[in-house]
Amino acid sequence: MITAHPSLLRELVERCETLRHRLADDNSTETTRQLEDATYTLCVITGTRQLDTALFVARRQLAEAMRREQPLRH
Repeated sequence: MITAHPSLLRELVERCETLRHRLADDNSTETTRQLEDATYTLCVITGTRQLDTALFVARRQLAEAMRREQPLRH
């Protein structure tokens, strides 16, 4: 399975979370549009259709990437 680079995943997860919190505070049209754009991108990258699922998959992919980067200790 092809996955996005961890830095891109991390950036999109942080952006979606930030925008979701901002939307709860200001409920502006611009924030809504930005969140929709970020959600769409994250969903496409993770092969999902909903933000919560996309965030779950992205976090799982990030965790897996971190495990692969950890050196094996004997």
